Amino acid sequence: MRHASSTLFLLAAAMSCSYAMSADKKYGPGVTDTEIRLGQTMPYSGPASAYSTIGKAEVAYFEMINQRGGVNGRKIRLISLDDGYNPARTVEQVRKLVEEEEVMAIFSPLGTAPNTAIHKYLNAKRVPQLFLHSSANKWNDPSGFPWSLSWPPNSNTETQIFGKYLLAQRPNAKVAALYQNDDYGKDLLKGLRDALGSRADQMIIATATYEVTDPTIDSQIVSLQASGADTFFNFSTPKFAAQAIRKVYDIGWRPLEFVPYPASSIGAVLTPAGPEKAVGIITGGFVKDPADPRWKNDPAFQEWLVWMKKYQPDGDVTDQLNVWGYLTAQLMVHVLTQCGDDLTRENLLRNATNIKNLELPMHLPGVKLNTSPTDYRLIRQMQLMRFDGKKWVLFGELQGG
Repeated sequence: MRHASSTLFLLAAAMSCSYAMSADKKYGPGVTDTEIRLGQTMPYSGPASAYSTIGKAEVAYFEMINQRGGVNGRKIRLISLDDGYNPARTVEQVRKLVEEEEVMAIFSPLGTAPNTAIHKYLNAKRVPQLFLHSSANKWNDPSGFPWSLSWPPNSNTETQIFGKYLLAQRPNAKVAALYQNDDYGKDLLKGLRDALGSRADQMIIATATYEVTDPTIDSQIVSLQASGADTFFNFSTPKFAAQAIRKVYDIGWRPLEFVPYPASSIGAVLTPAGPEKAVGIITGGFVKDPADPRWKNDPAFQEWLVWMKKYQPDGDVTDQLNVWGYLTAQLMVHVLTQCGDDLTRENLLRNATNIKNLELPMHLPGVKLNTSPTDYRLIRQMQLMRFDGKKWVLFGELQGG
């Protein structure tokens, strides 16, 4: 598998940017008769490097598309650069992609803080920032930042489902929450408070934060246990989520645990933590978990597995982050296809914000993708899942709308 340590991931021979115009074609930056050039940043190093497999999967998916002739005859070249999950580095890399590489769009950059660092710049430059990986609610802001659109469900979607479950099953729960000290963590905590409504102040008895540069969160977990909480919300990213799950178990604390979907990967979180220590944890799902045997004979899963073995052979087939990369790349191909020969940034945004009831096979059955020029929420449905030591087990109904 190629790595991002080289200058860039190249899916086709480099070609100079041209602004070709003809009676039938409209091209913006990054597009020629044979190529569509996209850029992204991914944390191939640093504390969030578990997410880097998303970028590798996207590169691999575009490689498959290119081998099949590309999109309307044009191959996709994705320039994927390492930002180490450092916002300052993200800014530097994105400026390079926009001003030197002249990419058509920034596709699927990862992280709330890194994306926050670049969204004003990209909107001022009128460069699409499409299908970014962050659950922050801020990305649904068509009037303020019309060029920025996220892919996953936002924090409110998941926390509303968590809150509804908790109020029904444990109305007298004593809740402790660990959260990342940035918009990602703060959004999740606020969403939980909103979901619990008038009961929030009574139910949430302890909170603790961590920084992405912290080596460990052990002291925070000990402090939260001491609060007497019987319910724990682990609002963390993969590295720290795994640490928290392990520490909670090792100190003998046995609360009802929740993790948000960005920290629910079996391969990236639960396996490093110790699967036996994660039994009973609840999360929200919206994609088919590749570790769940229920999908063993599912045609979409079988197709994904064949793709993984051929194009992403070093990837972990139990890691749903590889499904995320597959789906985001598939979505981007759909939007580019819809653009036809009008491959301007304006038309790309227009098509990305007019998606209607799109169903992609590796989403959970019933999940439909929708956007409009006034509502950028792409995925609005989720289902609760509980970990049984080997796999996530879906329960309840698909929720949201």
